[in-house]
Amino acid sequence: MSPHSDSSHGPDGTGRIGPGPGLGEGLPGGGRPRAAAPPYVLTEDTPVYVISVAAELSGLHPQTLRQYDRLGLVSPDRTAGRGRRYSARDIQQLREVQRLSQDEGINLAGIKRIIELENQVAALQSRVAELVDALEGAAATLQQREAAVHASYRRDLVPYQQVQQSSALVVWRPKR
Repeated sequence: MSPHSDSSHGPDGTGRIGPGPGLGEGLPGGGRPRAAAPPYVLTEDTPVYVISVAAELSGLHPQTLRQYDRLGLVSPDRTAGRGRRYSARDIQQLREVQRLSQDEGINLAGIKRIIELENQVAALQSRVAELVDALEGAAATLQQREAAVHASYRRDLVPYQQVQQSSALVVWRPKR
């Protein structure tokens, strides 16, 4: 008997290790059950990189990243133990700070002001988008109310139009 024909491999006797049905078993269509949603969503703003990895990805020294954090140029999230965690957006911002400093010759105070202004512009653009959405919603509500009023008109009445009087003088003379 070969080792592959022994059905006693694994805790369930199937040769698989681990709980539950195998791939393609237990569901119509042969797929695995899918979770409703992952417990977290990995986005561009998710803090995942420790300082050494962020330094490697940005091409900077870890001490430079600490200095930028102290100056408020790029402030990563912190863990419960106060460790820095950088997101992909933080790494892009580190690269931009380095580019502005090295290629454009802007000092760190100027770079900080540029970042503040860019953040302010982004916040204002977001607020404008919110206001546009609110305005469009109010206009749609107004149109619906107007349509409801027009739908409530009685159809058996004829609108009255005022006859325009002319200023011509008409003389009437009785016949004799």
